[in-house]
Amino acid sequence: MGVIGNCSFLAYISKSAEIKWMCLPRFDSSFLFGSLLDPEKGGEFYVKPVENEFYTFQSYLKNTNILTTEFITSDGKFRVTDFAPRFYQYDRYYRPLMLIRKIELLDGNPFVTVKCEPVGSYGEFRPQIVAGSNHIRYLNFDTQVRLTTNIPLTYIINNQPFILNDTCYLAFTYGVPLEAPLESTADDFLEKTTKYWLQWIKNTSIPNIFQDEIIRSALVLKLHQYEDTGAIIASGTTSLPEAPDAGRNWDYRYCWMRDSYYTLNAFNNLGHFDELEKYFLYIQNIILSEKKKIKPMYTIAGTGVPKEKELPLAGYLGNRPVHLGNDAFSQEQNDIYGQVLASLLPLYIDRRLNYLSYKKSREVIYWLLNKVEETMELPDAGIWEFRNRMQENCYTFLFHWAGSKAAEKIATHFSDNDLRVKAGKLASRAAEKMEMCYRPDLKAYMQAIGNDNFDAATLHLVNMNYLDPSGEKAREHLDALAGHLKTDDGLFYRYIHEDDFGKPETTFLVCAFWYAEALAGTGRVEDAIQTIEKLLSYSNHLGLFSEDAGCDGSQWGNFPQTYSHVGLMNAIYRIAAKLDRPVFL
Repeated sequence: MGVIGNCSFLAYISKSAEIKWMCLPRFDSSFLFGSLLDPEKGGEFYVKPVENEFYTFQSYLKNTNILTTEFITSDGKFRVTDFAPRFYQYDRYYRPLMLIRKIELLDGNPFVTVKCEPVGSYGEFRPQIVAGSNHIRYLNFDTQVRLTTNIPLTYIINNQPFILNDTCYLAFTYGVPLEAPLESTADDFLEKTTKYWLQWIKNTSIPNIFQDEIIRSALVLKLHQYEDTGAIIASGTTSLPEAPDAGRNWDYRYCWMRDSYYTLNAFNNLGHFDELEKYFLYIQNIILSEKKKIKPMYTIAGTGVPKEKELPLAGYLGNRPVHLGNDAFSQEQNDIYGQVLASLLPLYIDRRLNYLSYKKSREVIYWLLNKVEETMELPDAGIWEFRNRMQENCYTFLFHWAGSKAAEKIATHFSDNDLRVKAGKLASRAAEKMEMCYRPDLKAYMQAIGNDNFDAATLHLVNMNYLDPSGEKAREHLDALAGHLKTDDGLFYRYIHEDDFGKPETTFLVCAFWYAEALAGTGRVEDAIQTIEKLLSYSNHLGLFSEDAGCDGSQWGNFPQTYSHVGLMNAIYRIAAKLDRPVFL
């Protein structure tokens, strides 16, 4: 599938131009089109030839989030252009809950059919359909839902074939309807939206290697930021399984606090400071609102994630359960405090940002560092969110260390000696705890104190310079992890031991990108480049990455996964830095 959006909503479009998934009015709302998870209950919105045999070619307009799907049939050729309007006007970004579909005749006189039947409450009700003069109204939703078009409404309501002999337009709106000339407005919005995305990319800093991959990943990341609050979700889908029949089906339409370090680092590399600052303001609001602890994840509004429940849907390829909400929000994940502290560092020491004064933010720094101190000796569920296992995780200690080191640098920057001393002591204690995870006989750091499980998350001991990347210990640790967790094709398992659901069957793509980053950090730049080149084959036809990958090349897990794209970007920037290649600003 391809994904389009405008930082208010997302729509997923198949290679045959069907809207397979679209939630409104927010990323985490019920779908209006959800055949991805249930062909019967999910509703339909498609444009397709009458012929059963046809060829399609799908691509993005270069450097944009505007998707085109070309159909070639025996009686003609046509193109569907899908986009969500986004452009600057009246001193703000216009980003309506509006999907526009433009159908252009390219050759011949093909017969086509158009169907638009949205559903509500995760497929529990179908709206009453009422035809107006040039629009169809779908009743019983919480707000107005309309399809405005220049196609005869009878053809759409009856799903009746018609000859495509001119350009057709479809504007699907949720809330405020389109009250303007359809054809000229749609073309005007398309031109302005194209210019917006092209300009956004022109303002992106990219290295001179893997440029297309950086650009597409940056565009994916931007799509997943909810502009109203600045939150960035892990993915726009729920319950796409990590492996067939594995039961690992989770709702990822939320903002994971632990992703903040990697995501902010990616935005920093891209030079998109507006997005970086907006995301941190979202995080800061959460920190200042919480009295006792930061939860692992939040909704895009910064509120608690709904308690997990199963939806009565068939599931992707029959994989159930289908979940709404995510119970991991209630877990103890103590690495979060260090993650946020490490994320803060550039906001204070990068003079391009001109961020908040230290005096105004002092409360945040001290509160986070105190939480690092409080949780230093406590076991937690860890980065992989084990549901029935609490242990002293090496990854958690790494971020206790990284957060404390970041606080130490911030304190030095603002001449706060008390904070500097406290942070230094906590960093030393975290390092002592990490060393308790080291196994001299295996020449590697284990997942947690007292176990012998290899864990890809410990690649960050190298990536975050806890281990000297040029030293022998880093090289040995990297080799040991690769020997246990890496496949011949460069993919990487998170771990291979049994968890709450058995042994993992698919690899976790971001771990492979972490490995490529670690290779570059240790000086094995050519190996890192080769690893990236192999991993690119695990994207789909549009360069989009899922969460998980099967060794047969199949994509699994929620899609596209921002974590995967962030991992790719950070690895490429690390490689470029090692190559000492210029960055295009």
